[in-house]
Amino acid sequence: MELSRRMLRHATLLAGRPVHKNPLKFWKRGKTYGEVATMKTILHDFNIQHGAKMVPFCGWQMPLHYKSSIMESHIHTRKHASLFDVSHMMQTYIFGRDRSQFVESLTVADVEGLKENNAVLSMFTNDNGGIMDDCIITKTSDDHIYIVSNAGCADKIGIYIETEAEQFKFKGGDISVEQICNGLLALQGPEMVQVLQPLIESDLNLDELPFMTSSMATIAGVPDCRISRCGYTGEDGVEISVPCEKTEHVADAIWSSKNGEVRMAGLGPRDSLRLEAGLCLYGNDIDETTTPVEASLAWCIGKVRREKTPTFPGAEVILSQLKKKPPKRRVGIKSRGAPARAGTPILDHRRGVQIGEVTSGIPSPSLNYNIAMGYINTQGKIGSKVILHVRQKHVEGEIVKMPFVPHKYYYKKEETQTNPK
Repeated sequence: MELSRRMLRHATLLAGRPVHKNPLKFWKRGKTYGEVATMKTILHDFNIQHGAKMVPFCGWQMPLHYKSSIMESHIHTRKHASLFDVSHMMQTYIFGRDRSQFVESLTVADVEGLKENNAVLSMFTNDNGGIMDDCIITKTSDDHIYIVSNAGCADKIGIYIETEAEQFKFKGGDISVEQICNGLLALQGPEMVQVLQPLIESDLNLDELPFMTSSMATIAGVPDCRISRCGYTGEDGVEISVPCEKTEHVADAIWSSKNGEVRMAGLGPRDSLRLEAGLCLYGNDIDETTTPVEASLAWCIGKVRREKTPTFPGAEVILSQLKKKPPKRRVGIKSRGAPARAGTPILDHRRGVQIGEVTSGIPSPSLNYNIAMGYINTQGKIGSKVILHVRQKHVEGEIVKMPFVPHKYYYKKEETQTNPK
């Protein structure tokens, strides 16, 4: 099997790399936990010029934050607009007559049922129903399916897709796979439209591009840019796939806009924003030991995929959990006092016995109290009290509905809003 150059670069980093659940806590202590960051995004020099503090992340040198603090950048995104370099994410094209069938054989998505240029959050699953990675799948109106998946799983998922593709083709399937090296920008915040619309030189009107839809466009004179109305902050936003050599030009045009207050933002605020939005971080909140049902992501499993003969890996386990209560489930928790971090035990409020563990937690910049998500092995209704065992002390918490901060995704007025995660 012949791998793409991008996959070979990823594969060279696979051997011997330690895995840590929450790299942000290591960065804050000034540690790099032995990881060698050998890859740079196309915007590396641009990031340095804008004052980025660079840290190693999944083999890449990435900005943690820029001149503003993480909290300042977080609040700015909620009030104005921030530009994130997410070019480390893996972008994959699936071509061929049987491309939808192939993607459905790897994920829980109903790709056949997607309309053209619509996207869906989905997951690659293993034979035990565990989540190998989460991803955004777009069924383009062109000749391919476009998948964006996590940098931290690029080695595993890239090789997995290539291997499964060879087997699929051996059985007569008509597909081909290409990992592309486009830059990827995320413009997030309430001023996104007023900043981006004047830079679009094609007929695309962002008012006609609702959440989880996608379109090709020319931006700041650069053709062949794909704009997807989605993001990882809970705000209205877009992710823009840009031809590699033109990524800095488009990024500078957005950053230089006089139509809004755009600032660069890094991994630090991206993490706190996604947690307020109740969104999972792979390796912390979901991994190969958690199923979509346990992760409270059952809504990602297409209705058709539940009813017809299941073809995705782990279907027997996952569909069984849909009918019965899973052994654990992901919940949101709020508290005051010392914040709970990943690994904090969750105790029963009355009996004091451990019923779960926190997977992500921060003092919320927007809410002025602590928020966390984690897994518990009891029903845990909304409003139920729990105890968080933080630094040898008991902190009272309450199970609450997620997202912690309401999503502000854009839907056209005539649309019926489905689960907006």
